[in-house]
This record gives sequence, C-alpha cells and structure tokens, in this order.
Amino acid sequence: QVQLVESGGGLVQAGGSLRLSCAASGRAFSTYTMGWFRQAPGKEREFVAAMSSGGRTYYADSVKGRFTISGDNAKNTVYLQMNSLNSEDTAVYYCAAQRAGLISLNTAYQYWGQGTQVTVSS
Repeated sequence: QVQLVESGGGLVQAGGSLRLSCAASGRAFSTYTMGWFRQAPGKEREFVAAMSSGGRTYYADSVKGRFTISGDNAKNTVYLQMNSLNSEDTAVYYCAAQRAGLISLNTAYQYWGQGTQVTVSS
C-alpha cells in the first residue's frame, strides 16, 4: 500500500511558477513509477508527467519545456515544478503511483492522492 499526499497548489498569475509536492508513505517507494495528472472542470483527467523507478522522465506535449518532475527517495517525495503557467494549466493536480503499466494511462495507476488545486489567473 502507498499513501500519497499532495501539497503546493494555489493561485498564481499567468507567467508565474508553482512547485507541487507529493509525499508518499508505504513500502518500496523507490520501486514505483510516480505520475502527475490533472483534471480541469468538465474535462477528463489527463497525463502531465511521470518518473519511472529508474529515473526516466516523461511529459505531456502541453507541458514539455515548462514543467519538470523530480524525486527525492530519501524523503519519499516527488515534485512537479511548473513554470510559465497559463490559464489552461488551471486544474486539480493529482499524484499517482504504479508498479507497471502504460505511463500516460491513468487507469494504470493503483494509488492516488486527494489532489491539489492550481488556479492560474490571467
């Protein structure tokens, strides 16, 4: 079992930055692929970024070059640094963990956090 708790969301102006954190508890954190997803009102949950247990990173085209995923195994925490935010980034952001499966598919993830709201004002 893995428990995930996100933090770091908030209100930011367009062009600004935020860093989201996802603290994980449970065993063998470093063996999981960790992902970030987001869901805007009226839209489906979409893949944002992921980091495999080996440290390889993956990004949605919409955030490539602006967002960076990183992890700290000593702290059992994964981060999402978000720069150059725009109104289309407004959503609830979720942290998720999986052992194996398609990186960008939300149904491949077994564990989810409660989400943190990110609102970008224009």
